[in-house]
Amino acid sequence: MKVAFIGLGVMGYPMAGHVKNAGIDVCVYNRTAEKAEQWVAEYGGDMAPTPAEAAADCNVVLICVGNDNDVREVTTGDSGVLNGMIEGSILVDHTTASAALAKELYVEAKARGVQFLDAPVSGGQAGAENGALTVMIGGDESTYVEAKPVIDMYSKFNKLLGVAGNGQLAKAANQICIAGVVEGLAEALNFALKQA
Repeated sequence: MKVAFIGLGVMGYPMAGHVKNAGIDVCVYNRTAEKAEQWVAEYGGDMAPTPAEAAADCNVVLICVGNDNDVREVTTGDSGVLNGMIEGSILVDHTTASAALAKELYVEAKARGVQFLDAPVSGGQAGAENGALTVMIGGDESTYVEAKPVIDMYSKFNKLLGVAGNGQLAKAANQICIAGVVEGLAEALNFALKQA
């Protein structure tokens, strides 16, 4: 098995490390080449100058970048992974992005003979470093079953929640719940301080 990891930020860097530490052949790409060089020096593996070259001959391509525009750039851009992926391989997007983009990428990937999962993560930097992330996934069940052994390498819990886009919808709902809890705690604290 060969895996590419695109995006070595606070989350992607340790996630890619868990895959490499599991004995998988990993090739990384990061916009800032120094970060990719640092990762290779720490974990071994290879780095590539473009996402497409990182994805070449890989069974699974994992992405964890900043937002919708970043995802588009590294997937469907001129040097995006979809221009380098082999037929039947799997693209897994761990970026917290929009459900609309996930549906768009599912269709685009399928047209190129590539399988796609939207799989945003929860658990923060500590979860990524400890391999204890929660992954909310949208896509086809057969693709999920095939990709699950890789996703298990950096997650404590992952679940398929239905069609493409559902992973992103679940993450959005999760964020709304967290915001509600934080707002409730702030109101309670404010109330308590005013009563003192």
